[in-house]
Amino acid sequence: MKKIEAIVRPFKLEDVKVALVNAGIVGMTVSEVRGFGRQKGQVERYRGSEFTVEFLQKLKIEVVVADDKVENVLKAVQEAAKTGEIGDGKIFISPVDSVLRIRTGEVDDSAL
Repeated sequence: MKKIEAIVRPFKLEDVKVALVNAGIVGMTVSEVRGFGRQKGQVERYRGSEFTVEFLQKLKIEVVVADDKVENVLKAVQEAAKTGEIGDGKIFISPVDSVLRIRTGEVDDSAL
């Protein structure tokens, strides 16, 4: 099993959700996060004054999938989240040793 964490632009959430559902993923966790990378920050104006917002609003989408679904999920997220501009985000993949569904006690693949 693998945990896939995708950092994406907030307005791309619905597109990514639809792509994941179409790829057979039925559950995900979404968190609001802030960060910066190559995009750096952006200059904002408020009441005539300029200031730089260094940490930009992003969303982190987390899913845990069986090993055989990883490539489909990566492709779906990449295609759905891509705008072609700096700041589209990143996808991280980590191994997951075990999963336990609290309600039923199911473990590993059956718990997904």
